[in-house]
Amino acid sequence: MTNPLDYTAKKVLVVGGSSGIGNGIAQAFRAAGAQVHVWGTRASAADYADEDGSDLDGLGYTQVDVSSPDALLSAPAPFDGLDILVLSQGSVLYKRQEFAPAGWDKVMSINLDSVMHSAQRFHDDLKAAAGSVIVVSSIAAYRATMGNPAYAASKAAAVALVRTLGQAWAPEGIRVNGFAPSLVETKMTRVTTEHPERREKALAKIPLARFGTIEEMAGVALFLASPLAGYVVGQTIVVDGGLTL
Repeated sequence: MTNPLDYTAKKVLVVGGSSGIGNGIAQAFRAAGAQVHVWGTRASAADYADEDGSDLDGLGYTQVDVSSPDALLSAPAPFDGLDILVLSQGSVLYKRQEFAPAGWDKVMSINLDSVMHSAQRFHDDLKAAAGSVIVVSSIAAYRATMGNPAYAASKAAAVALVRTLGQAWAPEGIRVNGFAPSLVETKMTRVTTEHPERREKALAKIPLARFGTIEEMAGVALFLASPLAGYVVGQTIVVDGGLTL
């Protein structure tokens, strides 16, 4: 019996794959046999060598400023064709910066606009491959996030975008889905996970009584791109240890 999680010869691009959840997803696809390329913010892969939560071993790398539509659309294609596009880019600004126009625009440009622009950029390749798009959202899509209106709004919009693209592109053979993590220990969540009082309060709200792992998030991505999810379209799976129940 063929292993449905064998990605040998598949071509995968992970936008935001240089660290955190995106990096875990990239390495999981590589371990499953895929050719994997990531887009990140730094000039070269070597610039992540000492970064906790970054492992670019065996991955292709290109610096792309996805907040700029021109840079995103003009970036070199990582492969001749594409089977799987993972959109894991994300930004959050603290200390009420998102209430100001500049902060709002920055977060929205990365968390929402670039998701649409990236998907559209690779639409034709994904159509030719009957491929898959996976959007990494957040449980912030489903609940208030104090102090971060742009982050919450962008993640909620990403869930709606997954539904809409899922419906629009399914007749072309492209499956668009996503997943919404809760707290996973990455550099983006350190403001909570490395603050003892905030960490304790956060854990108290999670029925599983622990944070999620990057490996668990990667497992959901592998599932969504696989034949096991062949009839799943336009869905965002909540992966939160029960937090939103």
